[in-house]
Amino acid sequence: MQDSLTSEPTLNQRRRPSFEETELERRATKFNFGAPVTGSVTVGDSIAVGFGDGNVRIFREGVGYSTTKAHAGVVLCMATDGEDIFTGSDDGQFLRISSDNTVEEIASFGTKWVDCVAVIDGKYACSSGGKAHVWSKGQKKPSVLEHSSTVGGMAFDAKGKRLAVAHYGGVTIWEAKERRWKSSKLIWKGFHGDVCFSPDGKYVVTAMQENALHGWRLRDKGDLAMSGYPAKVKSFAWVGNTPYLVTSGANEAICWPFDGKDGPMGRAPVCVAPSKKQIATCVQALTTESAVFAGFRDGSVLLAEIDESKEPIVIKGSSGSAITGISLTSSLSHVLVGDEEGNVLWSTLWAGEMNAKSI
Repeated sequence: MQDSLTSEPTLNQRRRPSFEETELERRATKFNFGAPVTGSVTVGDSIAVGFGDGNVRIFREGVGYSTTKAHAGVVLCMATDGEDIFTGSDDGQFLRISSDNTVEEIASFGTKWVDCVAVIDGKYACSSGGKAHVWSKGQKKPSVLEHSSTVGGMAFDAKGKRLAVAHYGGVTIWEAKERRWKSSKLIWKGFHGDVCFSPDGKYVVTAMQENALHGWRLRDKGDLAMSGYPAKVKSFAWVGNTPYLVTSGANEAICWPFDGKDGPMGRAPVCVAPSKKQIATCVQALTTESAVFAGFRDGSVLLAEIDESKEPIVIKGSSGSAITGISLTSSLSHVLVGDEEGNVLWSTLWAGEMNAKSI
């Protein structure tokens, strides 16, 4: 990352319009729901969106949206197995919401928050305090996995055999055995939040409380320290076949290469979608391409190939409100963008033939 990434933008800089309204915005349907968008996930050709008032809204092509009053508090976390939506809240509930908006309470923790959720085919999990609760297919009661501090993030690997749980001091990797879960620890000082496995399962990466990422190569527990961010990393996504781990937290999308034997060790990131002095707050992969959507604090969204020589495409102009959710339908027909003031943009992604010039 460059020296220009060392200072936070002022409020006036964040509010200053950097990008004008786009053609995609002009053909979009726009909503304001009066509560912050806290997250969004793709469920086939629908997109589910969580809000700060406890509502979950499902947007569908040609149908509009439906609203489910899921929680009495904020939707803190959400995930999907491709069919159902799993949510957690500060009301202590862990819920499953089906595509027909039926709500099922999986567990209730009273006054304790449900901070994190994770799901993969056949398994789903939530955390409350320092405990992770994991339900496997055929089990009526969850396995309870205990940790020494509050859980900051959880993720299953691609096969659902391992669960990474981030917390203070590092990550615990839980591996599913025939009758129990076996743990091993990855240690690094500080509090670790969101966590993910690399697509090939060889690495685990966390977003730290500090303005940094930390990772481990699992075969030998080798450390990967990815620092230099001017802001906290709030969003990351795996992009392309290389693959790259693309992150928010700077005034452009920071793309760490994970190909080869050593991944990003000793290598500089690729930096795309520069946005002057705005900080990226949300990133999302364009799954068919080596390209990423980057949303910024000023409300703008850029689409960029993972190639520093190519200019990004402006998807959404500046509005003054930070982007907190970007999702695409599985067919890539529609894109949804949400922000911290409850604004939602719902639009066809392509105006004509499916190529970047027609956005």
